[in-house]
Amino acid sequence: MSFLNDVVNIFLKYYPFLLSGIKNTLILSLVGTVAGLAVGLLTGMVRTAPLSKNPVTRTLHKILNGIIAVYVEIFRGTPMMVQAMVIYWGYAFATEGKTLTLNRIVAGIVIVSINTGAYMAEIVRGGIISIDKGQFEGAMSIGMTHSQTMIKVILPQVIRNILPSVSNEFVINIKDTSVLNVIGVTELYYFAGIIKRQNFQTFQTYFVICVLYFILTFSITRLLRYVEKRLDGKDNYTIFGSQSDSAAEIHIKTED
Repeated sequence: MSFLNDVVNIFLKYYPFLLSGIKNTLILSLVGTVAGLAVGLLTGMVRTAPLSKNPVTRTLHKILNGIIAVYVEIFRGTPMMVQAMVIYWGYAFATEGKTLTLNRIVAGIVIVSINTGAYMAEIVRGGIISIDKGQFEGAMSIGMTHSQTMIKVILPQVIRNILPSVSNEFVINIKDTSVLNVIGVTELYYFAGIIKRQNFQTFQTYFVICVLYFILTFSITRLLRYVEKRLDGKDNYTIFGSQSDSAAEIHIKTED
């Protein structure tokens, strides 16, 4: 009972710190995931675009593909904690010690976004490749450019197909933001260090933090699964009209 009392007392006494940490953790992970997805979609379009017949454009495309490949390999092959230190203190080195003018939450968002973008680039590329080539050919046959094909035909399907992976990245980012405390980002794990130095109850403090992380990830996972099911639509539906009879109705029922 003493342990449970300590846990409850820690939460009640320090809940303003904990709520602030949760808020910053969610901001970092949500904005970082959305920005990373945008980076992934952009790089995915570039990497899957057909090479131009123009030699200059073709060369520039190959160079851009090479830069993207290097970016993906570097940020997928190094820990986020190391990336945070290199980017944050690299900025200090480049600006001759002006790090203190850089908002640490903003720095954290940039780091999470860049890291997530490297993973999203491969996720999106795989999603684009998984789309049947006939859809590309069909779009090209009616005069659509590659950009139009991607935006209007391919990417809507890709986003739906990769949604489970994007959701997984979001959950991973919620946990991985804890490493940003090395540059002083005030997320949930950062406040755990402050609290345990005040109450000298290390185990109880980190137990509270562990429970809060679990509640966050569990709740968001269930919410995103609900969104996925809603996007899938109903199992039973009706198709109106056919080539031979515009008034026809075809009822489709999926068996359990």
